[in-house]
Formats: sequence, structure tokens, C-alpha cells
Amino acid sequence: MSVFDSVRFTVSASLKATCRPTVTGLENIPDEGPFIVASNHLSFLDSVIIQALLPRQVAFFAKAEYFTTPGFKGRVMKSFFESVGSIPVERGEQAASVAALDQLVEILDAGGGIGIYPEGTRSRDGKLYRGRTGVGWLALSTGAPVVPVGLKGTEKLQPAGSNRIRPRHFSLTVGPPLQFDHVGPKHPLPARRQATDAIVDAIAELSGQERTDHYNQAPSGA
Repeated sequence: MSVFDSVRFTVSASLKATCRPTVTGLENIPDEGPFIVASNHLSFLDSVIIQALLPRQVAFFAKAEYFTTPGFKGRVMKSFFESVGSIPVERGEQAASVAALDQLVEILDAGGGIGIYPEGTRSRDGKLYRGRTGVGWLALSTGAPVVPVGLKGTEKLQPAGSNRIRPRHFSLTVGPPLQFDHVGPKHPLPARRQATDAIVDAIAELSGQERTDHYNQAPSGA
């Protein structure tokens, strides 16, 4: 058993025992080849949940400090995020973000799976915000199918501002893959926006969230 499979099994078993989640649509994850998971974002734990419960490895961005925190807690976090294929990125550093996006393309080109939150940051009020076009760029640039995911109730596991995890029921629903034309990285901006909006529409169908046309913004210091 690989390190990823071992970590995934342990976290998945813990989630199922303590939260009894409702998980549907796993058959929509491609058996092989590249794929992009696009999900709504309600909790710090969303990436962990998706990485643990989906049948294939999904690489997400993770804040660089999760890999550099000192002490025992830091070593545990670093070990976990490395084992599930998370990619460290400096928040607010444009050059680092661009380099991290290139890493996602490399994973897709190698036939792997990556995860992205079109909203950019987690929703504090439960609404589904307008999608940022990075997910559309990835879909059109690589031709990888986009698998929409809708999460419900994960915000109750660890409310914003709390360090305590509280076992609660939640649901994860995987929708049918969306396929866009593979036009390469140099494509018209309207096409990127159109693809992004279609992806967010699919997420909304799964999550049932109230929509807003505004972009989500992380609170200061978050």
C-alpha cells in the first residue's frame, strides 16, 4: 500500500466513523487519465475530505506555512499534505501562484488529478460566489474533463475562526464530467469566462447554494 493509499484509508475511515457522510456520484471520477475537480468551498477541511473520499489522488494548493510550521504539529501537517500530493503556494505572491498553476498543468499532463476552488477562498456566509477564471484556463488549456463537486455541511465541522473539529454529518456529491474544447493556453478571455461560468453552474446544481455575482474575498489576516 502506498503512503497516499495508507493516509487516504486512515482519514476516510475516521470521517466515515465519526461523521457518517453521504457520498454519491463517485462513478463520475474517470478511471484513468487527467481530471480537474472543481468544488465549492465551505471549510478548511474541504480539501482533506475530497482527497480522502474520492477514489483517485487529487492534488490541491495548500498554504506554504502548512509545510514550514515548526515543532511536532508542523511535522504532522507537512507529512500529511505531502502524502496527499498538496502543492505549497505563497498566498498573495503572484509569481509563486503562477508557478503553482504550472505545477497543476504538469500533473494533468502526466495523467493525474487536481482540485481547485473556483471561488478562490472559502465562503463565510454559505453563498456560492462568482468563479475566478483559473479553472476555465486549466480546462481549455489542457483539455482535461472538469468534475464538479458539491459539498454540504462541511462548514459545521470547523467553523471559521475555530481550531476545533466537531464531527457532523455532511454530504459530498460528484456530478458528471464537463468536457470543453482543448484550445491550448492562448485562447480568448470570453471563452475562459464562459467555461468558468458553466463549471460554477454545475457546482450550484450539486450544492444548492444561493448564488452571488460578486467575487469572494478572504478576510484580512486569513
